[in-house]
Amino acid sequence: MNTDIINIIDVLYVIYFMLPAYMANISGLVFGGGRPLDMGITLRDGRRLMGDGVTWRGTAAGTLIGLLVGLIQGLLSGSVITGAITGLLLGFGALMGDAAGSFIKRRLKIDRGRPAPILDQLDFVAGALILVSPLRVLPVDYIILIMLITLVLHLSANIIAYLIGMKDVWY
Repeated sequence: MNTDIINIIDVLYVIYFMLPAYMANISGLVFGGGRPLDMGITLRDGRRLMGDGVTWRGTAAGTLIGLLVGLIQGLLSGSVITGAITGLLLGFGALMGDAAGSFIKRRLKIDRGRPAPILDQLDFVAGALILVSPLRVLPVDYIILIMLITLVLHLSANIIAYLIGMKDVWY
């Protein structure tokens, strides 16, 4: 990546690369509900391990969507197996990153639905990139670009959802 300017090709590349993680993260929310992943476990601090927002159904649906997006990307690139594995790792990693973010929020005594700036937007990115790293290590400038783009996309999507009545809060 040219360090003097942000190239539109680099921006499009990192969005395309992260698409399985982005779609998995959205799908976990859309298709979630049901039994919590933490099975109701409460730790010594009196707070749930993760809470009701991280569910088995959301995790399964999001992982499947990440796999399917990666599979389509693999079909387009001519490397179906690599695409599917990348999609699976990015998708499942995104959901595990989100679960880790929920765990951290509970330990910080931040209730479900309350904001934790930066953590709320980037926990799934960290999980996705960590899980996919044995298969694909991105340059640091791409990782920074992914974080910046994700912050803008996440905030924009939340504001739009709030304005059209899908969310009660703008964040």
